[in-house]
Amino acid sequence: MEPTLNDAIPAIETIWVLAAAILVMFMQVGFMFLEVGFSRMKNAGTIVPKVLANFSIAALCYWAVGFALAFGGGGWFAGTEGTFLGTSDGELFPALAFSSATVPAKFFFQFVFCAVSLAIVWGTTLERIKFGAYLIYAVIFSALIYPLISHWIFGGGWLQANFGMQDFAGSTVVHLMGATGALAALLLLGPRQGKYTRDGKPNVIPGHSMPLVGLAVLVLWFGWFGFNAGSTLGAIGGRFAEVAVVTNLGAAAGVLGALLTTHLITRTFDIGMVGNGAIAALVAITAPSGYVEYWAAPIIGAVAGVLVVVCIIAIDRVLDDPVGALSAHGVAGIWGTLACGLFTSPRLAELNAIGEGGLFYTGSFEQLGVQALGIVASFTAVFCASFLVFRLIKATYGLRVSAEEERRGLDIVEHGMWGYPEQFMPVPGSEYHPPNTPGARQGAVPVGLAARTQEG
Repeated sequence: MEPTLNDAIPAIETIWVLAAAILVMFMQVGFMFLEVGFSRMKNAGTIVPKVLANFSIAALCYWAVGFALAFGGGGWFAGTEGTFLGTSDGELFPALAFSSATVPAKFFFQFVFCAVSLAIVWGTTLERIKFGAYLIYAVIFSALIYPLISHWIFGGGWLQANFGMQDFAGSTVVHLMGATGALAALLLLGPRQGKYTRDGKPNVIPGHSMPLVGLAVLVLWFGWFGFNAGSTLGAIGGRFAEVAVVTNLGAAAGVLGALLTTHLITRTFDIGMVGNGAIAALVAITAPSGYVEYWAAPIIGAVAGVLVVVCIIAIDRVLDDPVGALSAHGVAGIWGTLACGLFTSPRLAELNAIGEGGLFYTGSFEQLGVQALGIVASFTAVFCASFLVFRLIKATYGLRVSAEEERRGLDIVEHGMWGYPEQFMPVPGSEYHPPNTPGARQGAVPVGLAARTQEG
């Protein structure tokens, strides 16, 4: 039998969803480079196994139970179908049924979202947390915490179905959740040694590589097109291109907003702040990316760029957040979610079949109130659950390395090796020997002279 157009549509949709998921997976590289760049050299290597281990734990836990709790069935609190991805029946995942992509493609796309949210947790904990604490929390987060909250907002749960909360790609579900888990860890973990003076003033502890930070930001920006545009879960009709443009406009405005704000406050164009301006704007435009028209995107992004600079400076006075995750993912996630209540276009709300138009279109505060309810409910649930998990880890396994171990660095303490060995120990063959002739090997003959000698 010859294949028909109806046969081709699921294949096209599946290809797009998988391609977008791979872009989102690539964001793990961005998070790794970001944390490595903002760490000191003695703590740079530990980021690599942490990212790999967390991604792997999330893969198995989300396959086992996470996807089922998040999307299996239409219960108000949690899903019940699809553990261990034991079915290919798309009707068992009603919140995703609008897409004709196959169930495994939808699973993989939603899994990489979970992995991104988990990655966000750890930026605040750099340079003093025990490696095993990562692994324990990763199991609970990817198997229970993330799936339950994502069901409420993405999977047809009570916030989406009963109230119409709008979050197209996860300003709350992914980013605020990750930042909330980070806050819970940070409150129990405390600051790095030397971060605050005796009178409580913060010291600057610079990361060792701003070029890596810049590379990380561009990798994340690139991956975000899978994040937001991929949340259409379909290529037919080309709507994903509109979401991609909205995403890019928001991010660009965030960079400029952060540039201007950091210069007004510090009289410099701070490298880290500019990078966080891009990230914060991308976080903020994530929820509205499928709900707002082009004109609103630069406004949302620019406000996020201003907020992230102000909030990083303010939070740094009381909490030691090395990468600025509480601001870039937490504050910006809140702003982006609220922005739906202000800027959502009625036509796009109708197209998505969730919620109503925003305040600036309808004059009503209803959608803004729904967005605020979703933020409060999600933050409260994630914070309480995460604080309890980290408190239990602290009371049993232990959350923080010892003062001496922190001084030596997590690379050597946790892994028995340095990320930058030549910086900290003598390595055979690493000694520097200046050449006799600048730029040439000892005894080397210039090319032109060697040619003339052979001719003679």
